[in-house]
Amino acid sequence: MPKNPRRGGLIAADPAQKGHSKVTGYVAAAFGLIGILLAIVVPMLPVLQTTSNVSWPQDEDVNPVTLPLVAYYPQNIDITVPCSAVGDLEDGEGNVLVSTAPAEAPDASARGLSVAVAGSQVEVRSRNALIATAPLSDVTSGACSQIRVHSDANLTVAEFVGMQDEDGEPYAGSTQDDVRPQVVGVYSDLKGSAPDGLAVDIEVDSRYTTDPTLLKKIAIVLGIAMVMVSLVALHRLDMRDGRRARRFAPKGWWKPRPLDLLVMAALLLWHFIGANTSDDGYILTEARSALSSGYMPEVFRYFGAPYAPFGMPYYIYTFISQFTLASVWLRLPTLLLAFATWFLISREVIPRLGVAARNHAAVRWTAAAVFLAFWLTYNNGIRPEPIVAFGVIATWVSLERALATGRLLPAAFAFIAGAFTLSAAPTGTFCIAAIIAASRPLLVLIVRRAKRDGWLATIAPLGAAGLAVLHLIFLDQPLKGTLQSSSLLGQVGPKGEWYEEYWRYQWLLQPTPDGSLARRFAILAMILAIVVCGIILFRKARIPGVALGPSRRILGLAVLSIAFMAFNPTKWTHHFGAFASIGALLGALVTLAVLPAATRSLRNRVLFLAGVLFVLALSFTSPNGWWYISIYGIPWGGIVPTIAGIELYKVFFGLMFLTLAAALYLHYREVFITPSDPPDHSGGKFKNLVREVANAPLGLAAGFVVLIIVASMFYAVRVQSPGYSVAQQNWRGMQGEECGIADAVLAEPDPNQGMLTPANSDRGDGLGKTNESEAFDPNGIPSDLSSSEDADESTGGPRTEESRDDTTTTAGTGGGTSAVEGINGSRTKLPFGLDPETTPVLGSYQSGAVQISGALETDWYALPDPAERGPLLSIAAAGQFSKKAVHVEYTTEPEAGPEAEATGEVSPIDVGPAPSWRNLRVPFDKIPAEATAVRVVAEDNNAEPDWWIALTPPRIPVTETMQELVGDTAPVLPDWAVAFHVPCVRPFKEFAGVHELPEYRILPDRGLAAVTDNWQGWDGGGPLGFIELTQEGETVPTYLDNDWDRDWGSLVRYTPLVPEAEPAEVDFGEVTRSGLWDGGPLAK
Repeated sequence: MPKNPRRGGLIAADPAQKGHSKVTGYVAAAFGLIGILLAIVVPMLPVLQTTSNVSWPQDEDVNPVTLPLVAYYPQNIDITVPCSAVGDLEDGEGNVLVSTAPAEAPDASARGLSVAVAGSQVEVRSRNALIATAPLSDVTSGACSQIRVHSDANLTVAEFVGMQDEDGEPYAGSTQDDVRPQVVGVYSDLKGSAPDGLAVDIEVDSRYTTDPTLLKKIAIVLGIAMVMVSLVALHRLDMRDGRRARRFAPKGWWKPRPLDLLVMAALLLWHFIGANTSDDGYILTEARSALSSGYMPEVFRYFGAPYAPFGMPYYIYTFISQFTLASVWLRLPTLLLAFATWFLISREVIPRLGVAARNHAAVRWTAAAVFLAFWLTYNNGIRPEPIVAFGVIATWVSLERALATGRLLPAAFAFIAGAFTLSAAPTGTFCIAAIIAASRPLLVLIVRRAKRDGWLATIAPLGAAGLAVLHLIFLDQPLKGTLQSSSLLGQVGPKGEWYEEYWRYQWLLQPTPDGSLARRFAILAMILAIVVCGIILFRKARIPGVALGPSRRILGLAVLSIAFMAFNPTKWTHHFGAFASIGALLGALVTLAVLPAATRSLRNRVLFLAGVLFVLALSFTSPNGWWYISIYGIPWGGIVPTIAGIELYKVFFGLMFLTLAAALYLHYREVFITPSDPPDHSGGKFKNLVREVANAPLGLAAGFVVLIIVASMFYAVRVQSPGYSVAQQNWRGMQGEECGIADAVLAEPDPNQGMLTPANSDRGDGLGKTNESEAFDPNGIPSDLSSSEDADESTGGPRTEESRDDTTTTAGTGGGTSAVEGINGSRTKLPFGLDPETTPVLGSYQSGAVQISGALETDWYALPDPAERGPLLSIAAAGQFSKKAVHVEYTTEPEAGPEAEATGEVSPIDVGPAPSWRNLRVPFDKIPAEATAVRVVAEDNNAEPDWWIALTPPRIPVTETMQELVGDTAPVLPDWAVAFHVPCVRPFKEFAGVHELPEYRILPDRGLAAVTDNWQGWDGGGPLGFIELTQEGETVPTYLDNDWDRDWGSLVRYTPLVPEAEPAEVDFGEVTRSGLWDGGPLAK
């Protein structure tokens, strides 16, 4: 075949070759069309659904059972109660015949269904709606045979069979509203054997627990095979241009250069010491739960719906988690993606920008610095943004190769990369932006090829490539179920419309971790680059010395991606991590645009420098904030960065105004001078180096920010040692100690064990033995100790319709009263499992306007030998008081009698929140080993009614690590914010629509816990919606080892509200469902 003298051109072929190409065209068209057809059909093909049904009573008795449904509400429920059972209810032992939630639970009547005696009536209620009622006397007279109840999405009906009112109408009622009850079990106040005719039948909504049928598996295999064959045929058609196949990668691409080594070293270092992302625990828990549920469930919200059509790459973490749970290994794919993304930028993108890009080191160094500023800040976790950042650059590079070579196989690879990236996250639409940006020259190429090879032979393989991802998205999920799940996520929210995209930038400009120094800089630098490049392209139609097509397409990609992001339903700032590769490209492009060879005007280059300084100034008005535990020990973590008392943003603002003044001077000076010649690059390596540095102000700024954040993490590691830090967790993970902060938190399972004994009185009088306890009373504690704190201020979480000021009080610390008096006559409900029979309590709270000042000096409490003391002393306390209001005195006298003198005093650490119960702590390194006893001294001189003090005796906690206490077998709810840092605990399971009840819950710090409470709550379909109906929580005292003043979070231990309730026996089955099967309305 003659060679084509024109790159990408078409040439004539000999008849034999032409005939062979015709056959190849038929193959490309036929297999491509079949691939398209199968990709469209596969979502609609049947699946095997695992069904779940429960019948009660079980074992022929009326013992209660637990059955927390994932969807909250069943497909349908049928209840039959013999009327004779009403007479079996024992007086004073309850009035419930059947209910789907225990009567002891808060909101049981508002959420569940009950058939119960209410005064002189027997009522059937579902979610507070009265369905039917009948007089109790008539029901027990013998006229009634059964009470029947049926509830589904379309109708809820109840009937007292056999009974009629005075008008001859049956005692019955119904509603067509969807008032299906929430089911967490079946409960009854009946005792003993089940009466004849008592029955409850529940059809569980298990529509998401599906597997592919044999037909669907065959279709998927065939569909993928069709795509592969069509792409081979497309490649053969590409080869008709007479040129050899192009190299897959540039020659010598694998050889590292100094800049590569620096970038890789920074990424590798950050992999071990850097901050994690906010949703790592969210995704890890979903990935681990997929092993038991059979699909990727929304564990923390959305009624357990699958995270479809997005989230397919999360199965990578499902696979890794079966071998290791160490953060450093779980995030390995992200590190590899970072390396791959940088190599695409440095090997494929920058050389395509032209000779200037290849010759100026400033371009490469700026791209690297901006890339690191993005990646280190946003992409060091397991969120999907690293996948998107890589996918969009892979799509762009493939399209550029297609346009440069005149071949369509690279375009097909671009469609595949774009489609798979879109399956990872909504920000995958950036790949669509890349395709749109290249659409005009791509269309020209396709039309030209279609004229030669035929339309079907050209288009069918491309379509099959783009749709191939559907085979994996719908591997085990049906089309209808996926659409319903996606709709449910939008209904539950949070959801922002495209015109509310400003929310995202509003959060970015808040002084919180979501708008931290590093997050701001990366995005503001990218926006500056877009503006500068856009102005130059608008004025000059091109950037001098830069390839026109690629530069336009980079800018188009960036602008379109920002526009597409507006259609994301959520408006979190962590989505900006998807711009990591685009930001690096723009950094390179804007550096080319302001090189002296491209921008001759020194004034304009100085204006660009002023813009860079403005970006720095605006960035440094925010703290150096990071998410959750990543902020431990970080300098300027909660304040504006300051050096020697000077706020850095003021320095940058000052420099900006100076450069603006210089630009103004140059503006007027240019009138009187002739334009300068192109710069002379002679003068030696050093001068050239200085020039390159001067030509890259954005690169210098990005490098400075990268240096700041890396140095701050190094500083945190040193400050935190030997306490917990992210770097410590990663280092231990490399050594096989994978449990994270769970190994660093000390838990106190039973605080009664460590209670100290008063030296001169009995336990009941130890707090108030002396005469210095005026105004302190055993019942001087209010019943409500709830602490209110704005979650947004504490965590930097953006406010949505789900965010609100909420209580930050953990389970059992919010006060209350007890029906039984304690050891010193108090009726206060004690926290943490403290035994009121052995634990006295005194408080200074007084209701009313008149407040009496009070003082308290306890008896001396003997200390054990130093070797037996443990690391700290703890005091359960409540109230609102100043740091000086409570202190611990110690004595070194051998006998701590009533007249013993205090040797010294220590103010205890109070981590809050006030006024709820918490543990004041005094590290024993603050008390000399010679001390023989301690006492607590308190003084309440504040006249405000809300300021008061409540105390219990001091104790030395008997602790074990939280991991030792919880173990790796008990089911646990690790809140999404903390789950990544306690990977060894086992998340509670879910299968076929039924949840396992957790025995523990692990919460983050109190500010962030308010956010997780809201997110995981009943109104969003989260696990707290069934936990609060079945269990009661109690906070276990915990302390972060060697970091005693840290509010790391909390541990809650659950006990059942109905202890005798056992998990229900579920009858599982299997049924074939069409991909278009409608399982009915989802939870409302």
